[in-house]
Amino acid sequence: MKSLGILQRDPYLAPYSRVIEARHQMIKRKLNELSSRNLLSPFANGHLYFGLHKESGEWIFREWAPNATGIYLIGTFNDWKESEYFFFKRSGKENWELRLPEVKIKHEDLYKLSVHWHGGKGERIPAYARRVVQDPETLLFAAQVWFPEEDYQWKNANPASSDPPFIYESHVGMATEDYKIGSFNEFRINVLPRIIKAGYNTIQLMAVQEHPYYGSFGYHVSSFFAPSSRFGTPEELMHLIDDAHSAGIKVIMDLIHSHAVKNENEGLARYDGSYYQFFHTGRKREHIAWDSLCFNYGKNSVIHFLLSNIKYWLEYFRFDGFRFDGVTSMLYNDHGLNINFTDYSMYFNGQQDEDAISYLSLANILIHEISPFSISVAEEMSGYPGLAAKIDDGGIGFDYRMAMGTPDYWIKIIKEKSDEQWNADEIYYELTNKRIEEKTIGYVESHDQALVGDQTVIFRLIGKEMYFNMSKDMVNLAVDRGIALHKMIRLITLATSGNGYLNFMGNEFGHPEWIDFPRKGNNWSYHYARRQWNLVDNKNLKYQFLAEFDRKMIHLIRESVILDRQSPQKYHSNQKDQILGFERGDLFFVFNFNPVRSFEAYRLEARPGKYRIILDTDEVIFGGQGRIEHGIIYRTEPQNIHNSTHMLNLYIPARTGMVLKKEKIKGVFDNS
Repeated sequence: MKSLGILQRDPYLAPYSRVIEARHQMIKRKLNELSSRNLLSPFANGHLYFGLHKESGEWIFREWAPNATGIYLIGTFNDWKESEYFFFKRSGKENWELRLPEVKIKHEDLYKLSVHWHGGKGERIPAYARRVVQDPETLLFAAQVWFPEEDYQWKNANPASSDPPFIYESHVGMATEDYKIGSFNEFRINVLPRIIKAGYNTIQLMAVQEHPYYGSFGYHVSSFFAPSSRFGTPEELMHLIDDAHSAGIKVIMDLIHSHAVKNENEGLARYDGSYYQFFHTGRKREHIAWDSLCFNYGKNSVIHFLLSNIKYWLEYFRFDGFRFDGVTSMLYNDHGLNINFTDYSMYFNGQQDEDAISYLSLANILIHEISPFSISVAEEMSGYPGLAAKIDDGGIGFDYRMAMGTPDYWIKIIKEKSDEQWNADEIYYELTNKRIEEKTIGYVESHDQALVGDQTVIFRLIGKEMYFNMSKDMVNLAVDRGIALHKMIRLITLATSGNGYLNFMGNEFGHPEWIDFPRKGNNWSYHYARRQWNLVDNKNLKYQFLAEFDRKMIHLIRESVILDRQSPQKYHSNQKDQILGFERGDLFFVFNFNPVRSFEAYRLEARPGKYRIILDTDEVIFGGQGRIEHGIIYRTEPQNIHNSTHMLNLYIPARTGMVLKKEKIKGVFDNS
């Protein structure tokens, strides 16, 4: 039997071939067990059966609650009292059902379930509730009947594109300048045009699924099928996605299937009185680091719930895919905590959650079955082999893996090394060291690096000078250094990205503040839970320089189509000079990390041909000194008569990055 693709490509996996093959067979068995004719979509229809539905003039409520002994519907329509609205248990099933005439309940009524079990009872929000709201006075949550007179009328299809994703990571609530929670409508009207202008082709929306505590950043989910009502209505979310699609922009969702909030009244904890309905029992039940509950992926009923959740968001809201949060935590029984993963054996030592691995594979199968143009991205930090490899090759099937080591690396060298110690060869190695079978999303910083207690890259580079010296008419060496390196770091990270790129909103223009949501410790302040767009809109401030460079950089790399063509190829590195040169597609990138030395007629190896500079970080419009002249055609010359190596002669100013485009010319270089 032919070995799996990941085994053929990586000889270091050979000692673990039996484990990898066994996992692959487990995935195939589970797929056969759950699917119809190898199609998962018919299995993932829980949202079409459970929850609240209106059919033929009556309301139908259905719930999965195996341990329940009785369920009552309570709400504003019966003064929250247990009454005649009693669910009946379907014969021989674990499901409960209630049918009511249409006149009994109306749009926007609030409701919950009163679930009884042996020895107790509790109020619960239905697991499949599609809208959940919070009372502004009592702060209690309840499900809301949401059946507007007219369904949202979609105007645009999902983008049918396989282009590399340039992701604008966004949080709707903090996307406003005001001291409040922003809305879907405000994001659509005020922020979406900025994203379009900036050139990003994918929006990653955070905190979409309902969560009781705003300060959790949306990562402690309570209602998996309900878009957070604090941002607006479901139709307003649809309108946002629809308008993004009209501009050819995909919208992916930050999906939380790695854990769930512990709250019983708002979430799934002890939903039917038992501890084991959705989650593990014993020591695996609680996540020791996140104070949350861990799903039991070994139960088909849990897989059914989670896969139905994926299908629901893809079809009902027309999302274009997902960024799966906390994948490392799912892969390992110990959640991968306090392990450095320096040896391959750590991926195959029996500490892996085989059920979770199987579930993630099924999730990826379903996503691509529903929409071939949808994308799945894994937030995973252990380096698990095959995570973003095809399932047929022995992988888990994600389209992309987040290059989570990259931001850590940038923080490390900014904190620990002087400018004179930046090693161009080391930088190139760290940014290009990726598994050959996997696509990766490169990034300098995401929301993680902006959280309170940490610092953004721009603040690490400039510090408190940002508060006093960002006016264009001020000269400050710390600010000039920070702006120059900010542009270089982003350019080289994007140029070496595996197959995609991510930026957290506001970081493209060097947003000066960290992120801190309202909480008791900051007196419930919104000061740091917003984005100060006025800074980049102010023509007198230097934030405009960074935003303009980011825009030109994104547009250039997208138009050059280099991320999905080939890997970078290094031609030159000189640690003494701190010069690096590499090629990708028909673009040639040159970086001078030297903080003080500019080089005249610097010779560096390149493919034979002629080149012209099309972008450089030192341009005046980007806040640079304008030391590089554009319009010149640079021709390579043979190094000497005895070999075929060709050299470029360039002026390379200190602390500068530049992009040259290789052009076709007639004559000797036609075939180069």
